[in-house]
Amino acid sequence: MIKAQFSGERIISNSSEAFSLYEKSRFGEKGERGVEYMLVEALYLVAEARMQVFSRDKEIVLDDLIRRMRRIDKKIEIKSAVFRDLRKKGHIVKTALKFGAEFRVYDKGIKPGDDHAKWILYSARENEALKWHDFVAKNRIAHSTKKKLLLGIVDEEGDVTYYEVDWARL
Repeated sequence: MIKAQFSGERIISNSSEAFSLYEKSRFGEKGERGVEYMLVEALYLVAEARMQVFSRDKEIVLDDLIRRMRRIDKKIEIKSAVFRDLRKKGHIVKTALKFGAEFRVYDKGIKPGDDHAKWILYSARENEALKWHDFVAKNRIAHSTKKKLLLGIVDEEGDVTYYEVDWARL
């Protein structure tokens, strides 16, 4: 069981289990203070009973953890549904903030560092409107980073449907 600390907007662990899971499955990123997790990664690991998150010495239970995370990221539940679905399907999912996207997604069997991510991903609720200029901007980012655009649409039941978008020359 990984024991981690909620620190500001980050979740960090310096436990041997954290480093072991990083090496095996690429959960988190190695940092100066230990393995640092995206909020959705930590939420996934807590829900899977593989991590305990603490604030100082007090464990944060799952519902409280979600409430805290929602204050930091209003889309945490949608992102979490997409993250969980992709990890269960064997993909490694990492942050893509430097690309202006939510996540970068690696094809099955590919680890970061072995090859580049295949997709950059944006998540949305099925009833959420997307403006054309936002859609074009997302596609341009994907194209400029030599990745395909992947939209993860979450329905009311929490199921995810993916749409891959690519440029076409006619």
